[in-house]
Amino acid sequence: MKQVFSRRCVVHCLVLVILFPSCSQKDNQDIQHPMPLQVPANFPLPEYDFAANPVSREGFVLGRTLFYDGKLSRDGSISCGNCHLQANAFTHHGHSVSHGIDDKVGTRNAPAVMNLAWQKFFFWDGGVFNLDLVPLAPIENPLEMDEHMPMVLEKIRNDPKYPPMFQSAFGSPEITTAATLKAMSQFMLQCVSTNSRYDQYKREGAQLTAEEADGLRIFTANCSSCHATDLFTDQSFHNNGLIPSLKNDPGRAKVTLQEKDLYLFKTPSLRNVGITAPYMHDGRFRTLEAVLEHYNSGVVNSETLDTLLKRNGHMGIPLTGEQQVRIIAFLHTLTDSTFIHNKALSEQ
Repeated sequence: MKQVFSRRCVVHCLVLVILFPSCSQKDNQDIQHPMPLQVPANFPLPEYDFAANPVSREGFVLGRTLFYDGKLSRDGSISCGNCHLQANAFTHHGHSVSHGIDDKVGTRNAPAVMNLAWQKFFFWDGGVFNLDLVPLAPIENPLEMDEHMPMVLEKIRNDPKYPPMFQSAFGSPEITTAATLKAMSQFMLQCVSTNSRYDQYKREGAQLTAEEADGLRIFTANCSSCHATDLFTDQSFHNNGLIPSLKNDPGRAKVTLQEKDLYLFKTPSLRNVGITAPYMHDGRFRTLEAVLEHYNSGVVNSETLDTLLKRNGHMGIPLTGEQQVRIIAFLHTLTDSTFIHNKALSEQ
């Protein structure tokens, strides 16, 4: 299968159109409605391999149905949508760490389901590098959905609405692990946030207030090394000087088993950060003010502390109270109302 890219300017936005010829899976002719991914001018090209999983309207609808279906959990009580709320950019707003089946408490803050086509690694420790494999982690986690994939398949096979949906999406009513996960990816890939006031400022010349513009300047000078590009993440892993939690989460080292990765966590995107509290991998900070004060005065030294936080003889990032206010004003321009109110992404 080949993948063809073309670009055109639409309302000052450069759109990447991914055209998919007929799918090689059983020469499926049932996919009649491709869903091209739109990439604005201020975004890089995606990381996801669309050639291996062409997105169609039918696959998207199937994936959305699965995303909001409690059958993916052991007792039917927990869906992906329980811990990923659209109103809060698909995060578990207000919960320090995710709450799963039987009200069990997890160990980490639920990451946002947002702009996943551009991500190279998933979860706070980067333990998964392919979006198609992401749902397996919460489904099989005993603190989250506490189910096994064979049981999930059995339950959805017994639901009469699903075989026709798989037929429409993949050209066969057969319900397999691969098809299920690919459908869920097709939904998550369309959870795209690219229309904040900041985006309108970058692409269309919309104005920021003087306070917001100064906040952007201060942010760029102090924070953009890690929260890089208009994705607002360098997609890398850093020890940002947090006191280890009571659970002593080792971070990236849990995956690599290397001491140099101890307490390193993936840089989260700051898009929609004004509505996704609490913050950090364990949700320890309830406000943006608390986050900035951590960098100003709360950074703890350790062997793996990022060198960016040990500059000029000062730990952390020194910021005055006024500078913090202005950065926060800028961060609120990253809220994307179009994304959080997009009915196509809501439970139907």
